[in-house]
Amino acid sequence: MSAVMMLLQQNGGLGNVMAQFEQQGLGSQAASWVGTGANQAISGDQLSSVFGSGALGQIASQLGMDQGQASNAMAQLLPEVVNQLTPQGRITNDSGDMLSQALSMLRSS
Repeated sequence: MSAVMMLLQQNGGLGNVMAQFEQQGLGSQAASWVGTGANQAISGDQLSSVFGSGALGQIASQLGMDQGQASNAMAQLLPEVVNQLTPQGRITNDSGDMLSQALSMLRSS
């Protein structure tokens, strides 16, 4: 969970990450995570196309797994994390605050 939050923060926050998904042709999937309906799935390969192998390689080494495993794990977690950061079905200034608060809580525990 903390790896997902750090990935969001390292990529400029939730708004920027959503724009990256849009640029890679995955905007409808990402929009489903923000919206109030069901979350559409993404694959580890799709996640790699958005964030690149460097960022996911770092996470993999932190978690002690290979990059494919890390990408797949992140692809499972990211939609739910985005969903939790956008409870009203939209990205707001509060979404960034919630991300910062969650990271602070994870670091302190």
